[in-house]
Amino acid sequence: MHPKSHPRHVARKSRRNLKPSNASVRSVLSAGRSRVFLVDDHPLIRRGLTSMINQESDLIVCGESSGQPGTCDLIVKEHPDVIVLDLVLQNSSGLELIKQLRVELPDVPVLVLSMHPETTFAERALRAGASGYIMKQEASEVILTALRSVIQGGIFLSEPMKVKMLQGLIEGGTQDKRFGIDRLSDREIEVLRFLGCGFSTRQIADKLHLSIKTIEVYRANLKHKLRLQNGPELVQYAIQWLHDEGGSVLIPPTNP
Repeated sequence: MHPKSHPRHVARKSRRNLKPSNASVRSVLSAGRSRVFLVDDHPLIRRGLTSMINQESDLIVCGESSGQPGTCDLIVKEHPDVIVLDLVLQNSSGLELIKQLRVELPDVPVLVLSMHPETTFAERALRAGASGYIMKQEASEVILTALRSVIQGGIFLSEPMKVKMLQGLIEGGTQDKRFGIDRLSDREIEVLRFLGCGFSTRQIADKLHLSIKTIEVYRANLKHKLRLQNGPELVQYAIQWLHDEGGSVLIPPTNP
């Protein structure tokens, strides 16, 4: 028998050719670690978060998405332990995605990580089903603390935001007593933001997959709730509001 044909040589060669599957590698890497799914339309943000999270012994990123159509299905398939997402995505609404996830994965906590002011969006995010809200400019340690907090079943908000919400409960504020931005629905906030970015009614309808007539109704509601007289006043208000809030600006398509 040729030396290389000896059973021991064949066995060694077979062992060398055995390679673990990607699923097996992921399983080994994530053993004992909470799996995090990231949703953000900025690749650099996702890369930075992945680097930060994967350095932790108890956390690991298991998947990511820019928020494109099908993101909810992708998350459901991956079934992470926690989801970190931004509210404003190029092709979808973070608030709407949270609501979908509450239906599909009711036991998986969602942590909103956004550049948009918590005074405007934190309460809306919690009402949609999020377990926490944190600003992107916070230190890495604070973001990691927020992650671990929601994984353990807690609610994470900054101290000033906790005080604001408690004051609202103590004062017994109702929707009828709210003024300005606080009276707007989640969808009205989206329309206002698009107006501030320079989108036309048709462009907003295309972006939100709604009819032009529906957007016109939202515009009328906005004027009524914000006590504005006409369309130009509404657009000017939207531009100023977006500027004051420090919100990211989307570039409208070139078609009218």
